[in-house]
Amino acid sequence: MNTIDPSLIPFFAPQGVAIVGASHDPTKLGYGLSRNLVQSGYHGAIHFVNIRGGRLLGHPVYTHLAEVPDPVDLAVLLIPAPSVPQILEECALRDIRAVIIAAGGFRETNAQGAALEAQCTQIAQAHGIRLIGPNCIGLLDTHLPIDTTFLSPPGPTPGDVAFISHSGAICAAVIDWARGQGFGLSRLVSLGNQADVNETDVLAPVAADPHTRVLTLYLEGVSDGRRFVEQARQVARIKPVIALKVGRFASGQRAVASHTGALAGQENAFNAAFRRAGVIRVDTSEELFDWARALAWCPLPYGRRVAILTNSGGPGVTAADALEAQGLALASLTEETKAALREFLDPSASLHNPVDMLAGASPQQYANSLRLLLADPGVDSAMVILPPPPMHTAGGIAKAIIPVIFTADKPVVIALMGERLIQEAVEYFRAARIPDYRFPERAAAALAVLVQRAESLQRTANHEPAAVNPESIDPGAVRSVLAQHPSQELQKSGGFLHPDAATQILRAYGLPLPYTPLAENAEQAVRYANELGYPVVLKVASPDIPHKSDVDGVRLNLQDSQAVYQAFDQVTANARRAQPEARLLGAHLQRMLPEGQDVIIGTVQDRQFGALLMFGSGGVEVEGLKDVEFCLAPPTPEEVERLLEKTWAGRKLRGYRHIPPADLEAVRSALLQLAQLAVDFPELSEIEINPLRVFSQGACALDARIRVAI
Repeated sequence: MNTIDPSLIPFFAPQGVAIVGASHDPTKLGYGLSRNLVQSGYHGAIHFVNIRGGRLLGHPVYTHLAEVPDPVDLAVLLIPAPSVPQILEECALRDIRAVIIAAGGFRETNAQGAALEAQCTQIAQAHGIRLIGPNCIGLLDTHLPIDTTFLSPPGPTPGDVAFISHSGAICAAVIDWARGQGFGLSRLVSLGNQADVNETDVLAPVAADPHTRVLTLYLEGVSDGRRFVEQARQVARIKPVIALKVGRFASGQRAVASHTGALAGQENAFNAAFRRAGVIRVDTSEELFDWARALAWCPLPYGRRVAILTNSGGPGVTAADALEAQGLALASLTEETKAALREFLDPSASLHNPVDMLAGASPQQYANSLRLLLADPGVDSAMVILPPPPMHTAGGIAKAIIPVIFTADKPVVIALMGERLIQEAVEYFRAARIPDYRFPERAAAALAVLVQRAESLQRTANHEPAAVNPESIDPGAVRSVLAQHPSQELQKSGGFLHPDAATQILRAYGLPLPYTPLAENAEQAVRYANELGYPVVLKVASPDIPHKSDVDGVRLNLQDSQAVYQAFDQVTANARRAQPEARLLGAHLQRMLPEGQDVIIGTVQDRQFGALLMFGSGGVEVEGLKDVEFCLAPPTPEEVERLLEKTWAGRKLRGYRHIPPADLEAVRSALLQLAQLAVDFPELSEIEINPLRVFSQGACALDARIRVAI
């Protein structure tokens, strides 16, 4: 794991804390902050600062920060925003180099607030002060202990789940919800506006906490995408990291003209980044802590085979469906296990997984059955379903099976169905740190994330980019082409390079392209067709028409000169009719290639994470099918294989029924060459080859577009 930045240590292990803005008024946030720090049981020095002086909660109140005695290495500011710059100067004079600005009134309000925040950042940087906030609620550690928040008591119970959040209000809700759900927090960090310290900075210090078993994140974005990926990847090797990324449907309305750019979007970029980092992404707040409890409290399974133990058939079938939907499998029980179950269960009980003991199942039958299932070599994990039993109490069954779960080295989750009649069992399971869920679907998802974590750790992580042959690339040739296209010219085309320039760039990086001369008139088209040899393909050429098929601008399988002559007039006329304002350069011709499999490959520069590589089903229906996957560029060998395995286009390349296998190695090579081009030249904002036709041997780019950032 990365070494912790020494400048952040005072936030998490301060020798003394000064609260500037402490208040005697119980209705003020400054009083709540002071009360929480005192009541947290913090063992370091506590100092209160308020111009009125006096005493507060048994501690003296100093009128100025300069009066505060040693030790003090952390200041928490809860004062009017305009006063913050002056107090930061005083912190520097007092040699306080860690400050939490809990006050609001900064960038989140208006331009004046943004300017004030920038002023605070400049002061802090000039004096080597690290800032958390502004507009945050602070942080707490239930084990140190310390609480620098102003939230209403009671605070969280000590636990093993850390929570890092961009939202302060979410923190308050999570603390209260965690108490109700029976799990505790280890650390909580509210980051606010992140004028300085951001989500990436706090990953390593939070993960280093020995009491933290799982890190959970509430993210509205990331400050430095590539740095976040690198830091999170190192942390996730040691402890699970789970993220809820919000703003899913509010991605920027970026002007894109390629399929790749349109399909990339903010969410696919985050998905690719989280996969590279090993961060587990959730869709809901409930999943965030459902999965965190399972990862914190359960051993990891050795495989995907699950045994279901129930006293009712319906919930058992529901669980079986839910497990399959999660990509898990029902375990096949050995004959020895079934024979042992038969000895003490009702003769009518179902001994095939799911094991249905029937409604009258006793606590001892639950315990004995679960012990046998966990001992079965074909079982990797278990789900116990417990609706309110008619003949016994749910609490009695919980007490009976908890010792079995404690002694097992396989994970067990509980689908504890109901509400009032199961409360005693709820208390027992939570006290024993055994995750319980109200319905089988949630329990199945928790088992699935345990498998995901186990498989992630089992893989031999190779995070080095896949190798590209340096002799196959010529960056100098690309620079030369780009130098010939001034920004004024690119402005007219919306940033798109002339097709000939795009071809030169792709060839400079070893991508396979056919000879595609540009004919400015029908006579020239016929001359080129005769040189190429029939049959040929003719495509309208215009920097303003990204998708030629949309304007009926493509003609295939032209067999003679007359067909070429007519096709030129047709496609140019169609283009003028469909887009009268478009600039027409003529038409490109190329030799009609043999049949193969058409795929799309492309790259797009993401604002936060840099170059993304795309692969999927190509042709005119790419956006309709959306059979595409993304990864960060340059990709690792594992990521290249994932692009191929997770798409129908990639799986089909191996051959399917009447479709013969195609050259996978040629596709891998094209992906790596294209990714390297995007990494080497980030000014190429969008590159798309659609389609890349893959033959039994080799591949060829039939159409390509490159857009330059302007």
